[in-house]
Amino acid sequence: MIATCGKDKLVIIGQGYVGLPIAMRAVTTGFSVVGIDLDASRVSSLREARSYVDDVSDGELAMALESGCYRPSQSYVDAAGFTAAIIAVPTPLIRGTPDLSFVESAAVAIAPHIRHGSLVVLESTTYPGTTEELLVPLLEQGSELVAGADFAVGYSPERIDPGNPTWTLANTPKVISGVNRSSLHAVDALYSRLVNTTVAVSSTKEAEFTKLLENTFRHVNIALINEITLFARQLGVDVWKVIDAASTKPFGYMRFTPGPGVGGHCLPVDPTYLSWRVNRELRRPFRFVELANEINDTMPHHVVKRIVATLSRRGKGLADSVVMLLGLAYKANTGDLRGSPALRIIEMLVTLGARIEVVDSHVESHRCPPGVKPIELSEDALRLADIVVLLADHDDVDYPLVERAADCVLDTRHRLTAAHVEYL
Repeated sequence: MIATCGKDKLVIIGQGYVGLPIAMRAVTTGFSVVGIDLDASRVSSLREARSYVDDVSDGELAMALESGCYRPSQSYVDAAGFTAAIIAVPTPLIRGTPDLSFVESAAVAIAPHIRHGSLVVLESTTYPGTTEELLVPLLEQGSELVAGADFAVGYSPERIDPGNPTWTLANTPKVISGVNRSSLHAVDALYSRLVNTTVAVSSTKEAEFTKLLENTFRHVNIALINEITLFARQLGVDVWKVIDAASTKPFGYMRFTPGPGVGGHCLPVDPTYLSWRVNRELRRPFRFVELANEINDTMPHHVVKRIVATLSRRGKGLADSVVMLLGLAYKANTGDLRGSPALRIIEMLVTLGARIEVVDSHVESHRCPPGVKPIELSEDALRLADIVVLLADHDDVDYPLVERAADCVLDTRHRLTAAHVEYL
């Protein structure tokens, strides 16, 4: 249900996996929302009620547009008179160095529209110190106003988990911060309308660090279980049975599972932001992050080695073999290809001469890598494949069919149970 548009104008810069769900939530809570994105194709899709984000349906987008409370735009002219602005733009790595150019350009563009009493919040993942050292000076310069006195500034790290039906934007606790007490109050007033619970911290640096801690924790533990998986196989131990047994402990243990590599923005990128900052400011290596990067980065290579070894045992070479990959996205039940290990696996397989077929109903066919054939899952296709590799265990895959029709299967997610299936 969409509330009547109120007088509060919320500008959300970036209409991707973070910004678009925020925009839809804000519409339902009574904001008049302008969603700014410089990608013309995205804005066109939004205006036509065609969502490219798994967590936002076409129907939800259509309702927001029809209400008149949501306006997609490429122009910052539409930001004029805003009450609050949220910056949710990409922060990629360029050769291991943080690229904050999108944050900088967003700050420069929104600054002239800041008025007395306005609020600007950064949500993009970044290193501790970004809000105060980079964002605030740009906003002050462009607005000719003083942050914390004339207008409010804060940082609130995104916690969007694409494809998670249990923990949504609304019911996931939201860490918030401000450059001073009055800014924190303003940030709290904004997010208290968008989420059920806010968690205030004492500085923007703490909030920035919180996001990096969350994802570094996951990154390191996934690397640990990935390396354990490699050793367990060499020692003749079924690591999945070990994980299941360890998971029965009600304290002091948290379940992590192996996979073909890590993807998305969070794990391949965020811990490196922290490592980069530590190295730059303290002149010391962040050894846990560096080791986790090394281990997780090798998993796609390990998957390819397993494919080659499995085919070899069957008297086949990889060249000209048909390799069917189930799942192209980096995680189950999403179409998110950002940093997906499947892309690296495909690149290596193609280089080695394999013919690749991909089954992934969540990924639009035109987003598949060049030369890769997206197909529908069928018994005939499974029987013709020399090997079937499960990379992303989407719920809509007919797993009984895979087990019945494919006689050579490598499962990197432990989703299949047939006796002839090999696991990572």
